[in-house]
Amino acid sequence: MNLEQLTAVAKAMVAPGKGILAADESNATIRSRFDAIGVDNTPDNRRDYRSFMFRTEPAMTDHVSGVILFDETIRQHDADGTPLVQYIKERGAIPGIKVDQGPREMAGFPAERCTDGMDGLRDRLRDYYAHGARFAKWRAVIDVSDTLPTAGAVKANAHMLARYAALCQEENIVPIVEPEVLMDGAHTIERCAEVTEFVLKKTFQELFEMRVQLEGIVLKPNMIVAGKKCPVQPTVAEVAEKTVQCLKHTVPSLVPGIAFLSGGQSDIDATAHLDAMNKIGGNPWPLTFSYGRALQAAAQKAWSGKPENVSAGQAAFAKRARMNSLASLGQWDAGMEAA
Repeated sequence: MNLEQLTAVAKAMVAPGKGILAADESNATIRSRFDAIGVDNTPDNRRDYRSFMFRTEPAMTDHVSGVILFDETIRQHDADGTPLVQYIKERGAIPGIKVDQGPREMAGFPAERCTDGMDGLRDRLRDYYAHGARFAKWRAVIDVSDTLPTAGAVKANAHMLARYAALCQEENIVPIVEPEVLMDGAHTIERCAEVTEFVLKKTFQELFEMRVQLEGIVLKPNMIVAGKKCPVQPTVAEVAEKTVQCLKHTVPSLVPGIAFLSGGQSDIDATAHLDAMNKIGGNPWPLTFSYGRALQAAAQKAWSGKPENVSAGQAAFAKRARMNSLASLGQWDAGMEAA
């Protein structure tokens, strides 16, 4: 392990005014998004779509620190033979890779899941490093209800995150640690805060026991929000206050930075919440974004699979990247969305 290298990469991933583009959708996930815009889910269409984002200026150079890729994408070449990873590197961003293989139902734990992907992970990490990846992502999902999650499910997911993180650091790859408390359901913001605090405390306990160096990770948590079906939805200020409070209770100051997932929030909500947290200020770590849908949805709709719409797709992507860049600095305003 080269801790100096890991720390430098982790700090670059959360550099001021920059965040991470999560372009690591599985082929099944991107199929549903392509279906919504009438685009065939073919390797060439997936390549063309991601290629125009990676070539977008100044979004990639000024606002994106890194890109999380899917296994297919990190190996793909553009129509002219250029590796897609090269586009990312040329714009000063860092290539990353999704390494988990998705959540699976846990034996003995009805309605709860644990993420697969440990088999052969060390060898896969070495292959991804050779393809240019300098950070990785592993997502654990935590379902919430009045009785869930159970302590056993939280411990299992936290332990897998810690084992993955240790293997990443062994291979000089920065692990993004992503324990996502889902916003599905009807739970209140108070219940989300309670569960998220428990999950984060257990995750950092497992990271400590697996000897993971916190200077060389990036945390990717959910924000503290109410479930989508909750009849009482919190204000932007409430989300910001409860999220910052939860993180200060649980996240060591040694962590280089926190890059939030959007978790199904709308584009504007994800931006507004991030901005409000940064306006609070006084945090021991930078707070930025690691968004997928909240960065890409507008670009997908504008593009719609048509070559003549590439510039429109790039403009939509550039706008969302800039809005979230400003939010990561606490400099966003809702009025900017109309510009």
